[in-house]
Amino acid sequence: MQKELTVSADQMLAFKTDCHIFDGCGFEAPGLHSFVFEPMFSVGGFDFNKPMLLALVGTLAIVWFFWAAFSKPKLVPGKLQMVGEAGYDFIRRGVVYETIGKKEGEKYVPMVVALFFFVWVMNLWSIIPLAQFPVTSIFSIPLGLALIVYITWVGLTFKRHGFVGAFKNFTGYDKSLGGVLPLVMVIEFFSNLLIRPFTHAVRLFANMFAGHMLVVLFTIASWYMLNGIGIAYSAVSFLMTVVMIAFELFIQVIQAYVFVLLTCTYIQGALAEEH
Repeated sequence: MQKELTVSADQMLAFKTDCHIFDGCGFEAPGLHSFVFEPMFSVGGFDFNKPMLLALVGTLAIVWFFWAAFSKPKLVPGKLQMVGEAGYDFIRRGVVYETIGKKEGEKYVPMVVALFFFVWVMNLWSIIPLAQFPVTSIFSIPLGLALIVYITWVGLTFKRHGFVGAFKNFTGYDKSLGGVLPLVMVIEFFSNLLIRPFTHAVRLFANMFAGHMLVVLFTIASWYMLNGIGIAYSAVSFLMTVVMIAFELFIQVIQAYVFVLLTCTYIQGALAEEH
């Protein structure tokens, strides 16, 4: 009689199953259910689940780190202050100054630094034991961050250029285009005001979603094949899990960097005088 595998996403991630190859049970690959979590508790109809907990703990960790690093700065920095300064200076000089410029960009450094470290830490949860889930693979998180950037960009554009100037900015108005100008303006309008915030969010979400899916796939496969001759296959799968985790560490930083780089590019476009 064939044994059925009926485990939740949490159980699969925690390896709470005795189902292995050659045991007469099938392999249940990860899917969308791996990104759905039961509420930990509810307050007034508001459900609080694992991704929310990770987002809260991650935010508190970031705030604590920078408070501990800079609350009592020293002329000769300690290790924590040195790490904090290195991270802050990397984003300030390597991203904000390089994209927006020192004069215009200085006021946006705190925002961009906060975005970078928040995205990075939310990504980093995927390889932290017990957590093992990237918060940014829940679309609402990247979308919320993208909307913050979008509102900032649109507001700056209107503030700097006024209504007419902002309209030209959003539509790519250039009278030298001649007869194709109306078509270009329509395309640019939809691209900038409707598609841009969506693609900004999807780029981060899709990478973290796919990366987590692959890590979970190889992890579960390693456990499933850990039986008899399948141990040899399990070893290969486990090696791929290690490789994927190492690759994820790289992707997590890159995606945080790309997210803030695009943020600075949008802000620079809003502040530019010539359009």
